[in-house]
Amino acid sequence: MCMASCSDNEENRPVLPPDQEHEEPETPDKPQNNSPLTTSSTVRDVIEHEAFSGFGQFILPAERSYDNNMRLADVARLLPFHNYVTGERAVETINKMIDYVSDGNRLFYDIYSDAEKRADSRKNNTGLFFFRGKPGRPFAIVCPGGGFSYVGAIHEGFPLAIALSEMGYNAFSIQYRTGGAQVACEDLAQAIDFIMRHAEELRVSTENYSLWGGSAGARMAAYLGSYSTQGFIDAAHERPATVVMGYTGHSDYTRNDPPTYVVIGDNDGIASASVMRQRVENLRASGIDAEFHLFPNLRHGFGLGIGTSAEGWEKNAVKFWEKYISSKNGSSYRI
Repeated sequence: MCMASCSDNEENRPVLPPDQEHEEPETPDKPQNNSPLTTSSTVRDVIEHEAFSGFGQFILPAERSYDNNMRLADVARLLPFHNYVTGERAVETINKMIDYVSDGNRLFYDIYSDAEKRADSRKNNTGLFFFRGKPGRPFAIVCPGGGFSYVGAIHEGFPLAIALSEMGYNAFSIQYRTGGAQVACEDLAQAIDFIMRHAEELRVSTENYSLWGGSAGARMAAYLGSYSTQGFIDAAHERPATVVMGYTGHSDYTRNDPPTYVVIGDNDGIASASVMRQRVENLRASGIDAEFHLFPNLRHGFGLGIGTSAEGWEKNAVKFWEKYISSKNGSSYRI
């Protein structure tokens, strides 16, 4: 399904972070085994880390042109549409992922077959990062933003997926093709189909799943909430039980949209809080449960919002999701 409103114009006007002067770092030896990284580690150390063999290029925004010798202390340079990005938190996230792999967990899954990737080489730039919750629990897919020009998973995807998994839910962060909402939504639809077809192997429930996204990723989540997988690929699945949207100017909706939870800061210079509020009011007028949460003194792309007025928002969003989760025997999955 192709929609003219799939563009994300307001997210193409970033306020770029100032250059940070520093001495050219020495290039350390390639990390061996599953050794942790530090803020002095480099982009190359991430890409070539043994724990991320075959997909290390997706840990940081693969679409951005960067110096492989750039230190992780300067990671904010790679995410111009995001705020509150620090090298310390990025390294903390990366090391959690290294530990996760060290514990014997598979982290990355391809969503397209080899034949599909040969037919369209851009599909090589896709996949799912999986953070396990409790077996049989519902799953969430987190769609990081980046103005459809990069995938900001290190700030907006992995930390949120890890947080959801720590609350007991199975959580995925999607790596999708950039360039526009159409192909991104096709990849999200493909990811949903992949999980549904491999649910037994992944040990996840196929019922009451949720789609989460920030900025451009919120548009993806909303479009799949409105039109489901069949709107973008030849596979039909139920709409998500809920959609959780962060800071985007998306206004499109249908009368069949799922319950929706919205967060944004009042100092967002890219997305419009009034547009998000109006969409929530339109959903409510259609009889759809929807919540709007505006946080003070907060800019665009805040991710988990650690250290800001939004800190902890994801826990309240999970409570909203849990209203629509119930097991087959009628008991709640609520933790």
